[in-house]
Amino acid sequence: QVQLVESGGGLVQAGGSLRLSCAASGRTENTLAMGWFRQVLGKEREFVAAISRIGSSIYYADSVKGRFTVSRDNTKNVVYLQMNGLKPEDTAVYYCAADPVGTSKIRDARNDYWGQGTQVTVSS
Repeated sequence: QVQLVESGGGLVQAGGSLRLSCAASGRTENTLAMGWFRQVLGKEREFVAAISRIGSSIYYADSVKGRFTVSRDNTKNVVYLQMNGLKPEDTAVYYCAADPVGTSKIRDARNDYWGQGTQVTVSS
């Protein structure tokens, strides 16, 4: 069993920054590729970013390139999403994702594990 717990969401003005964290626990936590999705109620889940098991491969949605940075600390089993230059259209519930196979499953939204989500609201 793997558990993912997000933190760091909140309310921020346009142009501001937030850093989300996702802590992984469980028996396979050292083997997990990880990433982030976001979703507005009633809309499709949207891929945001993914990072491979040792951080050598990183992927971003075009909408966040140059503004968001995904990173990980495998010693602490934590993945981060640093969000800079936030825009109102970034408002969503952000979900942590993880999979023992690799980033391809995450990019296809076929990952094995999901966090509970954390709300990010960007005001204008």
